[in-house]
Amino acid sequence: MVERLSNLIGIFQKPELNFAKNRAEHDDILGDAYEYLMRYFAQDSGKSKGQFYTPSEVSRIIAKVIGISPEQAKASTTAYDPTCGSGSLLLKVAAEAGERRITLEGQERDVTTAGLARMNMILHDFPTATIRSGNTLTSPKFMNREHLRTYDYVVANPPFSDKTWSTGLTPSDDPWQRFAWGEPPAKQGDYAYLLHIIRSMKSTAKGACILPHGVLFRGNAEAVIREKLVRSGILKGIIGLPANLFYGTGIPACILVLDKENAAGRKGIFMIDAAQGFMKDGNKNRLREQDIHRLVDTFRKQVDVPRYARLVPFDEIADPRNDFNLNLPRYIDTSEPEDIQDIDAHLNGGIPERDLEALADYWEVLPGVRAALFEPLRAGYVQLKMPVTEVNSAIFDHAEFAGFRTRVTERFEQWRQSSTPKLTGFDRDGRPKELIEALSETLLADLKRLPLLDPYDIYQHLMDYWAETMQDDCYLVGADGWTQGAQPREIVRIKNRDNKLVWPELHDYLIGKRRFKSDLIPAALLVERYFTAERDAIEALDNQIATLEQQLDERREEQGGEDGPLAEVIEGEGDRQKITAKAVKARLREIGKNPLYAEEREALQAYAELLDRQTRAKSERKTAQEALDAKIDAKYPKLGEAEIKTLVVDDKWMAHLSDAVRGELDRVSQTLTGRVRQLAERYEKPLPQLTEEVDRLAARVETHLKTMGLAWN
Repeated sequence: MVERLSNLIGIFQKPELNFAKNRAEHDDILGDAYEYLMRYFAQDSGKSKGQFYTPSEVSRIIAKVIGISPEQAKASTTAYDPTCGSGSLLLKVAAEAGERRITLEGQERDVTTAGLARMNMILHDFPTATIRSGNTLTSPKFMNREHLRTYDYVVANPPFSDKTWSTGLTPSDDPWQRFAWGEPPAKQGDYAYLLHIIRSMKSTAKGACILPHGVLFRGNAEAVIREKLVRSGILKGIIGLPANLFYGTGIPACILVLDKENAAGRKGIFMIDAAQGFMKDGNKNRLREQDIHRLVDTFRKQVDVPRYARLVPFDEIADPRNDFNLNLPRYIDTSEPEDIQDIDAHLNGGIPERDLEALADYWEVLPGVRAALFEPLRAGYVQLKMPVTEVNSAIFDHAEFAGFRTRVTERFEQWRQSSTPKLTGFDRDGRPKELIEALSETLLADLKRLPLLDPYDIYQHLMDYWAETMQDDCYLVGADGWTQGAQPREIVRIKNRDNKLVWPELHDYLIGKRRFKSDLIPAALLVERYFTAERDAIEALDNQIATLEQQLDERREEQGGEDGPLAEVIEGEGDRQKITAKAVKARLREIGKNPLYAEEREALQAYAELLDRQTRAKSERKTAQEALDAKIDAKYPKLGEAEIKTLVVDDKWMAHLSDAVRGELDRVSQTLTGRVRQLAERYEKPLPQLTEEVDRLAARVETHLKTMGLAWN
């Protein structure tokens, strides 16, 4: 495998080769496959080379925060990555530029990785991109005569804290004057790459660089460079990322966003601490779609968000207490507010109004709910009007919460109605990426105006479902059309690693011994719309079989003991005990009509009757299932395109998303209920009541001890 990949990469290591290739029909699927390839090389060799594979989520963030867009991109627009690795950052920048074919240039010191980058460019329809091999710091390959070439956009993920950056280079006599702000430490190359990036930017350019957090606070030579960077106004923003995102290192990183065009008028640095926004993915962390969108939206709008983001003025950064230290915790406190215990409430009872005011977002929407739950107790304290166990129903059944639920449902229904034509209009040769982008952005925009709900959570439900199901469905429709795409396929057995035949996936229904499955319209959807009577009949038989099974188990347990009437027909031991119809019949023949075995005969006959009923029910169930499977198989070819779209769009896609919205509504009520219950239970028993209860229990213990002739000292 590695040898084949190396041979393939070797083809692309020759920069003079200029391949022209049509865009792949599903370039994002190729991209996913390529990303797995990148991960393989990153994990296999990245650590030894000090280079860390950039996750596609981080590349997307960088491409979005630098501000490139189809409206701004021109044919003359240039983008550059001085440590391009596999080229993913450059390609994400190009993707943000839309259909405009901007100029891409990158340099990579590792020859094999440079070959990967060239292959990546060709796979993604950028055969004209220029990728060159060599050390960017000692031997930059992109020059305008004796000067470094400058670009409109510069992005990079350089090796973290490169300890050999100055090998072959005399920083004090740099031919390209990159270190005018100071010389980085010999064993810390982060600022060397950053200064190269700044030197490679045009006077109106934008840029972004991934670096370890140390660049924000390390002292000595780096502190001098950092102060000049801040005073220059070029540093537009700092984005702190979660730890353990990158392959090859587990340390957290940050993105420094640069902007030369607006440097003179800049009043501060916009900082985001996004370290808490991620999900676990195996042994690594991964940014979710909602994390990416929230981060990019916040950065573009430059709005302060408590415990997440704020614009920090230069005066605060330059204050002697900070002294140009850019460590994010100095400026953004991401910790949750402390849940303070109220001593007065513990002593005298009651729920502090201060704790209720912390739930102001809920009371703004549900003022009547607050009035229904609480009544004044004394100045600054309230008490519940009802038992704690009734809080949940009091909230969920309140008219105001019902009204809030209706508002959310109506807003989602509006989005559903506006989005359905886009979904039903999608057809063969459609573009799934454009479809999901339109759907997700309108969903987010429509739900942002709703209180209490986090629109990014609902957005994540859509993106998760897209990744799990909708994306595959759309590619199937795009390739085969609705009618053909809905037809079931036969599942065949394949050989596993042990060379044994196994079924690779679950089936929807059987025809004889043949197994079938429809990816676009699972049989359950077909049954739900067309064959509910047949399904209900089968469920009734399942219930009947379960009841008979329970009755058989009960009789075996009650009458199967050592001296029980069923003891002679029990086979097996422990949990594996069973009674078969064959054993029961044999025993009945053996005892015949002997009056001495009357009780046993009666028990055996009753058990045999239950077994017969169970056998008949199972036979009826099998016949009913076969009949239903035959109807399902016959129905698929008869489905019209309109029927298929209804089944897929309404019954499958939109039904799933509706359930997700209902789940978020339930979460709102559960969160409020949980906090109210917590406060009520915390202060339910004041100190005098607890003391009285302790005294009462102590007296009871003392009485019992005296009765036993013991003394309590």
